[in-house]
Amino acid sequence: MADTSYLNWPFFEDRHRRLQNDLEDWATRNLGSVDHSDTEAACRELVTILGHGGYLTYSGVEPNSDFPLDVRSLCLIRETLARHDGLADFAFAMQGLGTGAISLFGTLTQKADWLPLTRQGKAIAAFALTEPHSGSDVASSTMTATVDGDDFLLNGEKTWISNGGIADVYTVFARTGEAPGAKGLSTFIVPADTPGLEVVERLDTIAPHPLATLRFTDCRIPASNLIGKRGAGFKIAMSVLDVFRSTVAAAALGFARRALDEALDRVVKREIREKPLFALQMVQGHIADMALDVDAAALLVYRAAWTKDSGAPRVTREAAMAKLFSTEQAQIVIDKAVQLHGGDGVRSGETVEKLYREIRALRIYEGASDVQKIVIARQTLGAFQGE
Repeated sequence: MADTSYLNWPFFEDRHRRLQNDLEDWATRNLGSVDHSDTEAACRELVTILGHGGYLTYSGVEPNSDFPLDVRSLCLIRETLARHDGLADFAFAMQGLGTGAISLFGTLTQKADWLPLTRQGKAIAAFALTEPHSGSDVASSTMTATVDGDDFLLNGEKTWISNGGIADVYTVFARTGEAPGAKGLSTFIVPADTPGLEVVERLDTIAPHPLATLRFTDCRIPASNLIGKRGAGFKIAMSVLDVFRSTVAAAALGFARRALDEALDRVVKREIREKPLFALQMVQGHIADMALDVDAAALLVYRAAWTKDSGAPRVTREAAMAKLFSTEQAQIVIDKAVQLHGGDGVRSGETVEKLYREIRALRIYEGASDVQKIVIARQTLGAFQGE
């Protein structure tokens, strides 16, 4: 059984503890029956049952509410879902990330049009930021949105788009040209059935998720689909990532917790020379390292989430630290779990083998580890210089 003593830390309120306990019970009863043989169908089903369970209400704000997203709840949900089912975590996360710009910067009409649908699991959302030649370098995006009467025409490509091909609505970032670089981007709502939007390639990865490359060809959308102001797209993207980057760390934490549990079960039950593996000091050393990494990651994750929920306008440094440490150390924890399972650790379909494939992408998306180091260094220098 996964350790839950961290719920008694001062980062949490009683409502967070109730949320985690309820979700743990719900996940145990509902997630095991989902057929993963068809990834896209499984993702659709998971969005539906998460909506029925009421958990997608946390992925976006109430349409007429001024209350912000609760990052601690987002993190607790992602950690718990990741521990049970990596695709369930993905399905939940993309509902939040895909509508994050609408939740944080959308008009009342935009919120009313989309958030009730995504929060109930009746529509699937996606976040279309990455381009073939500009991954982490968002300021170099080349996709354009040009004014044509009362509309915008979108032209260009987006790739590695999670939920690409199954989403009902995309949040798309394109260059409107107010200024060079980061200051010339804007954010748009693009329904999936808009003429000129096509899925040109499905992308297969080591951990199956719905991913695709999208092409926009004179894709016409009304000016009312602009989120925020023209030229504010980079700021909007960074603000959304500032919220959800901590939740990526939480997902990694969930994977690491599951790996530690699986390792403990293995070393207690597996015997060598008529003694459990845990009797070996080397094995005890591995378990100690894994437990240390899990707790240290949890502290960084929930520090970042608590700081954001406490009213900090930005948690760039805290979120970057949480994501960097949690994803990197989760990879190490899972690798140790695979090692402790011996040959069974690399058998296709084994829990630790699936965790090994799931964790790798988290060190890349929403800011690769090397990028997080740059962010942390710049933020640390800025604080030192009083900026």
